[in-house]
Amino acid sequence: MSLILRIVSPEKIVFSGNVDSVIVPGTSGAFQLLENHAPLISSLDAGTVSYDTAEGRKELKISSGFVEVQNNNVSLCVEL
Repeated sequence: MSLILRIVSPEKIVFSGNVDSVIVPGTSGAFQLLENHAPLISSLDAGTVSYDTAEGRKELKISSGFVEVQNNNVSLCVEL
């Protein structure tokens, strides 16, 4: 697993762990995050966040949020 993903909502920590990739619903369209992705901060629209764990692909419906990527750490702050 090449990325450390942390998904938080105002109510709880939704997920924290290692993943291979993350697909997020950006405001200009969905995009994928892989190992060694360039640093970025982006807002998120309503849609589905998908991430690949050792147990398989997981999906999470969100209504909005933002993502920050830095040094193979991906942080999502989302509204469910």
